[in-house]
Amino acid sequence: MKQNMYKAFGLTIDSYLQLPELSVVMDPYSCIDVSIKTGDLDAIWSEKVEDKHTLYVKEMLILFRIDKVATFLIRNGNEIIVSPVTDTSEDALRLYLLGTCMGAILMQRKILPLHGSAIVIDKKAYAIVGDSGAGKSTLASAFLQKGYQLLTDDIIPVVFSNQGKPVTIPAYPYQKLWIKTLDYYGRDTSKFKPIIDRETKFSIPVSDQFTDEITPLAGVFELTKSDNDHISIDLVEGLERFQMLFKHTYRNFFLAKANLMEWHFQTSVQLATQIPLYRIHRPTNRFTADELAGLMLETIERSKISHE
Repeated sequence: MKQNMYKAFGLTIDSYLQLPELSVVMDPYSCIDVSIKTGDLDAIWSEKVEDKHTLYVKEMLILFRIDKVATFLIRNGNEIIVSPVTDTSEDALRLYLLGTCMGAILMQRKILPLHGSAIVIDKKAYAIVGDSGAGKSTLASAFLQKGYQLLTDDIIPVVFSNQGKPVTIPAYPYQKLWIKTLDYYGRDTSKFKPIIDRETKFSIPVSDQFTDEITPLAGVFELTKSDNDHISIDLVEGLERFQMLFKHTYRNFFLAKANLMEWHFQTSVQLATQIPLYRIHRPTNRFTADELAGLMLETIERSKISHE
């Protein structure tokens, strides 16, 4: 029986748990791509997972356990089973369902999940990737302040069109932002909800600046922190492009045991040979998101001119 139906990551999701961040699907006859349900995972956990381990990965099967939250099973690119710990919060469950679980689903469906944010400029998508704390969502927020649109935050799903061109699939209209970013842009945090266990990071709805259209991917920008006081940008070339794409694949430690390394490499080759990859170095001693956005816009414009 269908329960709560939503749309995100290009997939129709049927979930036992309400997912208010996602767009509701009203058509009761919609074909379900992914089902999220509860179940007892003790038997399969005991069978598959060694003592003291918290993760098991095989082709088309991923099991992981989060202390005081739940055990999760992701299978065949179309099924998530959750076995919650008693009294765990729904906020905590949603954090992992919309993060690690959906990242695993995308991999199993051979959709490349990059770790970062994607914004739309002149009907083209640009991915902003980087390590945790690099400032990806903050930079994306600077673009939203300038009137641009968000495609996705945290996980960037990338596939190829029928013509073999890379495109980005929209996720859902929320951003995760640190309180210092919200303070900088004068946002009142009292009406926003902190992300579970992170009292200074908030989940922010951005429905008015979100696009739900699949958009051609035209570039990837890696954001890195630097001790220098100035901002710089470099074109990433050669084999370093593949290292960069692997490094910023969401939950890349799943790939080898899930027998997806060859697929990931071929996908990376197809992507890196069609679009430019850049590395931005930003100082850590001051707020630079607006400057970074300006530099990205200048770089994008120069790239357009060079290809005319």
